[in-house]
Amino acid sequence: MRPYFLLGFNLTALTSCSALLCYLFINKGFSATLLSVGLISIALIGHLFTLFTRQQKQAEMVIRALANGDSTLGLSHYHPMRKQFDQVKEQMQTARFNAEQQAQFLQALLIHVDLAVLVSDDSGQVIESNPAVSKLLGKSFKHLTELGAVGELLLQADQNVRSTLHWQTGEQHDTLSIQLSIAEIQGKVRRVVSIQSIHDQLQLKEQQAYKRLTKVLTHEIANSITPLSSLAHTCTTLLPQELCFDDIEDKQDLQLALSTLASRTGHLGDFIARFRQISSLPKPNLAPYNLADILEQIVALHQQQAFSQGTTFELAIRSQQLVMLDNSQIEQVLVNLVKNALEVLAMDHQQNAQHSNKTPIIQFTLAQNSAQQLYIEISDNGPGIAEHVIDMIFVPFFTTKQQGSGIGLSLSRQIMLNHGGDLVYVQKPTGACFRCVFG
Repeated sequence: MRPYFLLGFNLTALTSCSALLCYLFINKGFSATLLSVGLISIALIGHLFTLFTRQQKQAEMVIRALANGDSTLGLSHYHPMRKQFDQVKEQMQTARFNAEQQAQFLQALLIHVDLAVLVSDDSGQVIESNPAVSKLLGKSFKHLTELGAVGELLLQADQNVRSTLHWQTGEQHDTLSIQLSIAEIQGKVRRVVSIQSIHDQLQLKEQQAYKRLTKVLTHEIANSITPLSSLAHTCTTLLPQELCFDDIEDKQDLQLALSTLASRTGHLGDFIARFRQISSLPKPNLAPYNLADILEQIVALHQQQAFSQGTTFELAIRSQQLVMLDNSQIEQVLVNLVKNALEVLAMDHQQNAQHSNKTPIIQFTLAQNSAQQLYIEISDNGPGIAEHVIDMIFVPFFTTKQQGSGIGLSLSRQIMLNHGGDLVYVQKPTGACFRCVFG
């Protein structure tokens, strides 16, 4: 309304000025020349003002057309502003297309990357997230406080943060690396959180460290044991029967010492040979197998032993999918786990037979977890594993058995890791539970 108001106002002013000049010419004796000059000046001023108003109106129409996406504008092809208008319109359309293309690219990238990304405002309300968040953490989030203590840390941080934490979804344990970046976009604070699992990388580093340690230990110990065993055998054979001692018991002690040394070095050599399997484990020869068939064979293999010691087997098969695996290696893992469970239950039954009527039970379960991974679970109703020991059960050499070597669980876990899976201990209210997860 403003341009029309100004136009009407100025037309009134010009008319008034013209009337004033005519009045002065008639009544005050103004010359015709001055009257003509005045009228012409007034006419030029009016014309210039009209042109200015028209240009202002056209500029307003151009801006409104650009804002509304109107491509007509009512200008002819020969209008001097038409070319500039088309150029501006084309540049704006190109910029808008590039921005939309970049936004679509970023959205597609976030969907396809495995890195979980959350974007929240300064209060912690989640604005954007990709599907990797629910895949990694087990669910989607609407607020950072749903991450628990980690969310509180991210909300209270006033600068970029990088941290690691343990995360559990149901019975699945994971180690996460979290990075927070704080940015100001269009005057608003945005918290960009990226989350990724480093569980596999940590396990790989751990296994590599065990392998290097194993190679060093087996090499050094074997080099020391071999000559000791040889010397002990040599001294035993070279000891003459007619050798006399002041005390006959001294000769017997010497013979016993040499035979004991030979025997123990021999046992230690066998132990090192078994332990060397961890560092020289061959790569799995993968082929498609049905885990249900393998599990049924393992149960049938140990059925007689379980029956002889009064242990009951319970088998639950909830999946019949094929898995790529090395049959002999996976059977070795399952045999180790069943053997351990039978030994623990037999010992517990002997110690508590007079005080308990509990029937020893080993449960075999084949199913899928929340991540759609197949797993075989072997659990028992025995005494379980002490909490302070759980963190050490997969460490080579560590054992709670008097005659154990500390190799079985470590070797079994290495086999599962080589298959892209894992062997984990699942804490339950009673008994021990080991789960073989297939990747």
